[in-house]
Amino acid sequence: MKISIVCPLYNASKYIEELNSNILNQDRDGIDELEVVYILTKSKDNSKELLEKNKLNYIEIDSKDFSHSLTRENSGKKLKCDILVFISQDIIMKDNKWLINLVNPIMSGEVQATFSKQICKIENIEKYTREKNYPEESRIVSKEDIDKMGLLTFFYSDASSAVKKSVYDELKAYDNKDLIINEDMYFAHKLILAGYKIKYCSDSQIYHSHDFKLKELYKRYFDTGVFFKDNRKFKEYNSNESGLALAKYVFKRAREEKNTKVLFDILPNFGARFIGKTLGEHYNKLPKTFVINSSSAPYYWNRKNTKN
Repeated sequence: MKISIVCPLYNASKYIEELNSNILNQDRDGIDELEVVYILTKSKDNSKELLEKNKLNYIEIDSKDFSHSLTRENSGKKLKCDILVFISQDIIMKDNKWLINLVNPIMSGEVQATFSKQICKIENIEKYTREKNYPEESRIVSKEDIDKMGLLTFFYSDASSAVKKSVYDELKAYDNKDLIINEDMYFAHKLILAGYKIKYCSDSQIYHSHDFKLKELYKRYFDTGVFFKDNRKFKEYNSNESGLALAKYVFKRAREEKNTKVLFDILPNFGARFIGKTLGEHYNKLPKTFVINSSSAPYYWNRKNTKN
């Protein structure tokens, strides 16, 4: 059984050595061969020097060629392996069982794709949203769960995920589309509709922490809004986990832990999410001044008159 791990990098000098060490220290019971491929977008720090110093396997691409979907698709389809694992540069594996617990359900034939539990180490709103989105119990979803779970059926994160390589190739990954966000949800939707199963593995655990400023949240959710506008098929599904329900959960947990900072942050934080997503869903009707605040403004502006 051969496992290939693909990890995109950008200005990643503070992550590379610890990340690679964590990978090499993983339990490999049942894994015959493990390869790690780093995809380095030309960076302003010494990421390239560190990769070469540690003799790590990497491919360098220009910043204009990076795409959340196409970079993964182009690298993944070239690899010859049984299971393809995608990770992001800023994760920290909680223990040496992360990898084997992630790939075991695929190796056994239980499912065709998996993703890990994410834990936030910062005492902020993300700590509680991670609790809500990544519960203690594992679960398996399939096409039969769509009526009950709606959009949540396709919840899937390639910050730490695995997929059977033959299925990945069969489904043609992201259909050669340049997706700026939610490429993992896009693929999960294809996988589920094709009759395959996804397992959320709560015993495969990573630390993945962010502390977004309001402007960064706005940009992120503007991107998300554009994704849903450009991929209208997701509008067909019920969203059982509303933003309001998530905000209520955060409020409840913050009160329990007397986290005053989070209590004061809830309104502006979820407000930025709501405004960003709403404007993103109408980006081609917006004055340029709104779009320019997005992280990929030229991308949106060039597509303003595109029919969807």
